[in-house]
Amino acid sequence: MPTYNKLVRDNIPNIIEKTGKKYQTRTLDEKEYINELKVKLGEEVEEYLQTVSDEHSVEDLADVLEIIHSLVKVHGTTMEDLEAVRKEKETKRGGFQERIFLIDVEDE
Repeated sequence: MPTYNKLVRDNIPNIIEKTGKKYQTRTLDEKEYINELKVKLGEEVEEYLQTVSDEHSVEDLADVLEIIHSLVKVHGTTMEDLEAVRKEKETKRGGFQERIFLIDVEDE
């Protein structure tokens, strides 16, 4: 029997159950949940970094976004608030659309 010990999406137990397989789960406390979301975010970002096709890239980015939705909630805010912070930073510092790659800055 494979051991996973990882955070999974809410419907995974139902999907496993439909296959007739036995499984074990437990509910994480708040601290464990936040930690496991961070671990999952790292895993999903790594998957995105290794993806070469646009189709798989979009799927991996959707997974990252789902984790961000969960993290926003545990940090007591909303996606709207997060978007407002993003827009404020974009207004002050710009986005990344112009593809600017900083080489160096002269030290005085």
